[in-house]
Amino acid sequence: MKRFLVVASLLFCSVAHADPLADAHALFAKKAYPEALQAYTKLANAGNVEAQQALGQMYWYGEAGQVDEAKARELFKKAAAKGNKIAAASLDVMDQRVKRRTEIDYWIREYDGAELKSGEFRCPAPRIPAMSKLNDEIDRVSGAVATWQNCYNKFVTNLNASSPLSKKIPADIAKLMNKQETDAAHAHLERVRENLAEEAKVSSKLILADFAAWRAATEAYVSEHNAMIKQNK
Repeated sequence: MKRFLVVASLLFCSVAHADPLADAHALFAKKAYPEALQAYTKLANAGNVEAQQALGQMYWYGEAGQVDEAKARELFKKAAAKGNKIAAASLDVMDQRVKRRTEIDYWIREYDGAELKSGEFRCPAPRIPAMSKLNDEIDRVSGAVATWQNCYNKFVTNLNASSPLSKKIPADIAKLMNKQETDAAHAHLERVRENLAEEAKVSSKLILADFAAWRAATEAYVSEHNAMIKQNK
């Protein structure tokens, strides 16, 4: 989720003219969040618009101790009502998050990578008998396995090119996600990638094992058959 930044203008004045807001910004910049929270809260309660906006972001991003969107929205509304453009933009993002919640959740827990194993990347297992005696069937099985192998190679190439799958999250959805949602989506998508790769790997091993057994049995039969013909002649 895109963070709206506040550029603090630090005026180096005498100690007698210290700027409490600048001090709060400095604490936040040093990641002294508990102290920054206290400073922003005092200023926000006194009606400081910029402090209200900054405090709202701390609640929104969890820097106030935990994510509290309700508290963040309340602070953004106060600041936006007084003309703070960053707070108004933050409210717009929050509204978009509500409207597009289904799309956000899709990438966090529902995407299954179906398109990565369909169409030209759908590689059905070839039918491989225990043994073949006729040339036509030998050619059919060999051709079917070659076709499957070509499809499998395309699937692997495409899966690697698509990784990490987090690249598939539309940019307009990605910018609406908070950090926890982004982390959850990336973890989910990596599990999907791993599952697709493992599923294809297991299937490939089984097919290649069946093909090797078929080839050994077929070659043994052909060798025996040719020997019998030669002996009869």
